[in-house]
Amino acid sequence: MTRVVISQPMYFPWPGFFEQMMLADVYIWLDDAQFSKGSFTNRIQVNINGRRKWMTIPLEGKGNRMSIAELRPAGDAWIASHREMLRQSLSRFPARAAALEIFDRATSETSLVDCLIQSATLPASYIGIAPGSVRRSSEIGVTGASWQRVLDLVKAVGGTAYITGHGAAAYMDHEAFEREGVTVEYMDYSKTPWGNGNDFVSPYVTILDLVAAEGKAARDRLHPRTVGWRQFLDARG
Repeated sequence: MTRVVISQPMYFPWPGFFEQMMLADVYIWLDDAQFSKGSFTNRIQVNINGRRKWMTIPLEGKGNRMSIAELRPAGDAWIASHREMLRQSLSRFPARAAALEIFDRATSETSLVDCLIQSATLPASYIGIAPGSVRRSSEIGVTGASWQRVLDLVKAVGGTAYITGHGAAAYMDHEAFEREGVTVEYMDYSKTPWGNGNDFVSPYVTILDLVAAEGKAARDRLHPRTVGWRQFLDARG
């Protein structure tokens, strides 16, 4: 079985994102997807004194009618601002220096899409869960839209299983995947807590919080598992 995960680049995403990454034999960054305002492409939250605050990268033209690969930041003042927010947020954790180093390395990239991709791949490498094969959709040459393009991307890299997040349930044709010999599985996020016991797990809080709290042992807080699409849809009612 060759398991494929496809995701749009996101800015220092939440730990559940990395549980999904751990399951991938082939990971595809959907870098040529159209940017969606209000998504996690250019923003994530940090936990400061028990309150969540957004870190948002300002975009030239607000990202209107651009693919993710075409996005450009509006200046670079956001880097220092975000680093200070992280410094405050992570100050109580023992591995905060490692988390800040990851932030510095990712934000040193010259293109925004590379920064976004590195903001996931660098934490993954640090805790030892980086996928063996990583591709970008813009380099594969598969056109189309919606579930059909997803299926064609999976087939293009020899995938026999597609592992996806919950949002795909709204548009997936699961039977079409099965007819092509590709099983579909949905993530069953563990939402395992970390830190001093008073922290919470949220799909909005960055992986850097977990890295700062646990260091390389952050991997032990990730417990990837999936459910088949029929079971997933039945549970949703």
